[in-house]
Amino acid sequence: MSSAYETFAALHVPGDPLIIYNCWDPGSAVAIAKAGAKAIASGSYGAAESLGFHDGEEVPLDLVLDNAKRIMGVVDVPVSIDFESGYAHDVEGIAANLAKLAATGAVGCNFEDSVIGGEGLYPIADQAERVAAARKGAGEAFFINARIDLYIRTPAEKQDASTLDETIDRAAAYVAAGASGIFVPFLRDAAAIAQIVKRTGALVNVLPGGGEVDSRAFADAGVARISYGAGPWFAAMAWLEDQARSAINWK
Repeated sequence: MSSAYETFAALHVPGDPLIIYNCWDPGSAVAIAKAGAKAIASGSYGAAESLGFHDGEEVPLDLVLDNAKRIMGVVDVPVSIDFESGYAHDVEGIAANLAKLAATGAVGCNFEDSVIGGEGLYPIADQAERVAAARKGAGEAFFINARIDLYIRTPAEKQDASTLDETIDRAAAYVAAGASGIFVPFLRDAAAIAQIVKRTGALVNVLPGGGEVDSRAFADAGVARISYGAGPWFAAMAWLEDQARSAINWK
């Protein structure tokens, strides 16, 4: 019988991507599972807001871990957790925190290269060491989805061939350090995504950000996973506000 780790990893098929419609708490996870999701993943933005905090590791780590456990307690599919930048800067802290996350029963996590509370991204070599520490802490089977934030941090008018080249350099370094897959949010250019897939040979996850998601175009580009990030949270809250407004203003 396959383990939950193996089941989750096997869902990442280039050209036939795993669709992750991100949850934020147990209730949203149940709704997404009922829709037929093969796996569940949290989104840090919605999770933070639902707990009364803001994104960017404002949520105390104990609450992050408790929310993860609660999500896993109500669904029967593999669960990955958006773990932002690991809730630590140093490699010892990263290893310790990833061990705590793996102990919750999560099968994987997103792990980003943005410097939380600082400027820009970690230098490639430093982030590669952090990925290696995450792997050491979480264990060999844990799916580390190494997030590259260049397309988030770089204004659209400044994105060029060098942005793509650095993304590919970072991807190669992170995979060599132990990442299971690469996550490039806010990149919508299918041709550029196809280049990342081709030049890295990695399992690539995208989160288009804004507008409609063309899953077919991304599948044709060879991605192995498509995420929706904070989109489901915003949609749910907009629906709730609209329903509340209608009820309150019934006269």
